[in-house]
Amino acid sequence: MTAPVLRFHGPVLPDGEARDLYVVDGRVTYERQAGAETAAEGWIVPGLVDAHNHLGLDDGGAVDDDEVERQALQDRDAGALLLRDCGSPADTRWVQQREDLPRLVRAGRHLARTRRYLRDYGHEVEPDELPAYAAREARAGDGWVKLVGDWISREDGDLAPSFPAPAFAAAIAAAHAEGARVTAHCFGHEVLPGLLEAGIDCIEHGTGLTLDQVALMADRGVALVPTVMQTAKFPGFADAGRERFPAYAATMEELYARRREVLMSAFEAGVPLYVGSDGGGPARHGHLAGEVLAMVEMGLPAEYVVGAASWRARQWLGFDPALGEGSAADFVVLDRDPLLDPSVLYAPSRVVLRGRVVV
Repeated sequence: MTAPVLRFHGPVLPDGEARDLYVVDGRVTYERQAGAETAAEGWIVPGLVDAHNHLGLDDGGAVDDDEVERQALQDRDAGALLLRDCGSPADTRWVQQREDLPRLVRAGRHLARTRRYLRDYGHEVEPDELPAYAAREARAGDGWVKLVGDWISREDGDLAPSFPAPAFAAAIAAAHAEGARVTAHCFGHEVLPGLLEAGIDCIEHGTGLTLDQVALMADRGVALVPTVMQTAKFPGFADAGRERFPAYAATMEELYARRREVLMSAFEAGVPLYVGSDGGGPARHGHLAGEVLAMVEMGLPAEYVVGAASWRARQWLGFDPALGEGSAADFVVLDRDPLLDPSVLYAPSRVVLRGRVVV
C-alpha cells in the first residue's frame, strides 16, 4: 500500500524560511503535491542527533534485544533520529535494519585497560594489544573507535591515563588506517597531550582541557562532546570515592569547578561542539533535550546548541545537514521556535523518521 503524501508547513531550520514541505516516498520535496494530507504545522527541524549514546548498554553490561529496542524507541520518540554510539557491548547492528528505529552510527566496544574500567563494558587489553583491537573495532563498526582515555588507578588513587601515550598513538594510527575516526573518554588532564598529539578526532567530556589544548583542538578541527549532564555528577563521584581515594575525590571536585570555563573557552576558540546525552548505563535514554538545556544554561547560545544537536551534527556524521530537495525525511516539528525557547525540544508535536510519522 502506497504511503500518503504528507504536507508540513512552517519555518524550516536552519534558514527559518516558512515553507510547505512535502514528504513523498520517504523524501522531502518542496514541489506542490495536489491532494497532500496536512500532517502538522510548526517549526521544522532536521532530525536531532545524540552524539554520545550507548544503545544496548546498562549497569551490568550488554542488554537483550528487547531492551535495546526500548532504549531506541525512547530516543526516537524524543526526536533523536540519529545516534552516534560511543561504545556498547551489545551487537546492535540489527537496529540498522529497522525502519522504525533511529539511524545508528556504531563504534563497537570500548577499548579499556585490563581491570581499569567498568566490568563487562568493553574489551580490556594491555598496551601492546591496543592497536590490533583498534583496527578490529574500526572494521566492525561504522567509522568510529572509542578509547577509554583515563580512569581511576587504584595504585595511584587518582585518575590516570589508561595506556601510555605511544600505545594510544599506535591505536589511533591503526584505526585511521582502516578509515575510522577515534574518540576517547577523557575526564582529566594528564591523558590529553598524548591523544591530541597523536591526531585523535574527538574528545568526550573533556573537563581537563587547558586553554592551550583548546586552541590546538580548534586549529585541528578536533571535536568536543562535553556531556554536561554527565559531568554534573562529578561531586557525587567525589563523595563516593573520598574515603578510599581522597586524591581522586579532590580531582573530581576540581574538574567539576572548572567545567563551565572549559566549555566556554572551547566555544569561543571555535572548537566544534556537539550534543551527547551519554544515554546508557546509569543515564536514561530519551533525554537529549535535557543536554541541550544544560549546555544553554552553562552559557552557550541556544542557536548554537540547537544546531549542534541537529544540522551541524548531521553533517559531521556524514548525513544531510538540512532538509533539502530530495533529502531523507527525518525531522521534528515543534510548537515554538527552538532557537528562542529550546525547552520546546522536550515535547515535539511530530517526529518523522524515514518519511513516517512515528510520534
